[in-house]
Amino acid sequence: MSTSYSEIILWLSYIIGSVSFIVGLKMLSHPESARRGNLVAAAGMTLAIVATLFFYRTPEGEHLRNIPLILAAMALGSFLGTQGALRVKMTAMPQMVSLFNGMGGACAAMISLMEYSHNVVNGPLILSTIAAGLIIGGISFSGSLIAFLKLNGNLGDFRYQGQNIVNGLLLILLIALGAWLTFSSFSNLPLLYSIAFLTLLYGVLFVLPIGGADMPVVISLLNSFTGVAAAFGGFLYNNQIMLTGGILVGSAGTILTVLMCKAMNRSLLNVLIGNFGGTNAAQGQAQGAVREIQVSDAAVLLAYSKKVMVVPGYGLAVAQAQHICHELEKILEEKGVEVKYAIHPVAGRMPGHMNVLLAEADVPYTKLLEMEEANSEMPSTDVVVVVGANDVVNPAAKNNPSSPIYGMPILEVEEAQNVIVLKRSMGKGYAGIENELFYSPKTRMLFGDAKDSLQKLLNEIKNL
Repeated sequence: MSTSYSEIILWLSYIIGSVSFIVGLKMLSHPESARRGNLVAAAGMTLAIVATLFFYRTPEGEHLRNIPLILAAMALGSFLGTQGALRVKMTAMPQMVSLFNGMGGACAAMISLMEYSHNVVNGPLILSTIAAGLIIGGISFSGSLIAFLKLNGNLGDFRYQGQNIVNGLLLILLIALGAWLTFSSFSNLPLLYSIAFLTLLYGVLFVLPIGGADMPVVISLLNSFTGVAAAFGGFLYNNQIMLTGGILVGSAGTILTVLMCKAMNRSLLNVLIGNFGGTNAAQGQAQGAVREIQVSDAAVLLAYSKKVMVVPGYGLAVAQAQHICHELEKILEEKGVEVKYAIHPVAGRMPGHMNVLLAEADVPYTKLLEMEEANSEMPSTDVVVVVGANDVVNPAAKNNPSSPIYGMPILEVEEAQNVIVLKRSMGKGYAGIENELFYSPKTRMLFGDAKDSLQKLLNEIKNL
């Protein structure tokens, strides 16, 4: 087959792959088509990889070298990724997302490191691409690793006086060194490796002080960084599918980050330097006495209601209680109770965490209400069952101007007729403050493991 035919096949494969990314991303916008969307995008990527292996030619007209080594690396990576995805628990899914995202950033940074020596003489445009890919990819890599460790409970928040100034100066230094590298007319490997080191350091310092409540935003932001870094790699190689994929990931991650900041009523700058969700947050004071409820009383209240709203949080994931929750939903519906789920945009530890959790338990998507729709139905709801959520239902966000979460849109569960909160203890949420909801006259606390409490409720309702 002639070289021209190889170029045509490769080009067509990249076009088809790029279109599959766009179609797959569109399908991800709805849970019923999201699985197929993933498969469509994966098929496009597979086509692009196969076409590259067999039809790519170097400028000198040569095939790719070391094909067996490339295939071996792909096989190893595929095996490790598959095993990790199959074995990960839903509670650890945010950590895995962070880890996989970090690997993407590392790849983008490695491309810059490997291609620098070959492109020193190609001028500022190519060198600026290399510098940007190295800096953004490196930040994504080390920042994602720190996010992984924080989400996994291996690291806490670390803050010191003047940290924002230090981070700002380090970022300015990185930009200056990147500009120096861009306009250097000779190979400067010490400068390149210095940028790489400082980039990794900045990624660590950038994420380390950010509190757990802001991790969904940080994950989304780092994901966009990886996409942008990959796009720079596509530009460097003149590779259409890398460029398309990187732009899609970068833009989607950026849009999601903005939407999540809006859902928290905070700017991105405030998320990054505002210290929300950390151990130094204002503690707040209890507003009264806590009222407990027995399982039998809760079962009667739920069984004789007309409308029940379930508010899932990270505690639901920790307890692995999504399946029991779905069983409770079905038994209530058999008794004529309307059951829906209220989903806050930043519930859990990553974007869409609660949606994925409930989908795993086969909860119909039509039962999942977004925050605005759920709030409109709260006044007509007989009972709200809060399972493991905390800050996203805290009325302090509306009532207390001194609260660190003041102004954040919340699920207004206090507007319902009754509220039952399932919690292990009176522990605070990520924001580190008391939840005013727990002391409301409408609220009753059902203490214990969420899965165990839901199972007891299910058994009681069956016996009614």
